[in-house]
Amino acid sequence: QVQLVESGGGWVQAGGSLRLSCAASGSISSIDMMGWYRQAPGKQRELIAHIISDGGSTTYVDSVKGRFTISTISRDNGKNMVYLQMNNLKPEDTAVYYCYARRNRAFGSWGQGTQVTVSS
Repeated sequence: QVQLVESGGGWVQAGGSLRLSCAASGSISSIDMMGWYRQAPGKQRELIAHIISDGGSTTYVDSVKGRFTISTISRDNGKNMVYLQMNNLKPEDTAVYYCYARRNRAFGSWGQGTQVTVSS
């Protein structure tokens, strides 16, 4: 099992920046991918960025390319951190953002979600 705890959401004006953080604990050695999803009101949850543990390759949905950056850090305290730096935020980025971790290419874990609100 992997436990995920997110932080860093909030309110920001359009053009501003926020950084989301996610602390992963538990069976972190089995994580092969971590990512960020978001879900806006009335819409499906979508994967917006992910990073592969082996090699660190990243992938972004077109709507956030060039504005969002995903990164990870492995800490000595038994936790992995994954970050989402969000720049030049737009009102359409308003959503609940969820951290996600995949283990052994099969099992997924979710964080509780953090609200991001971008005002125009």
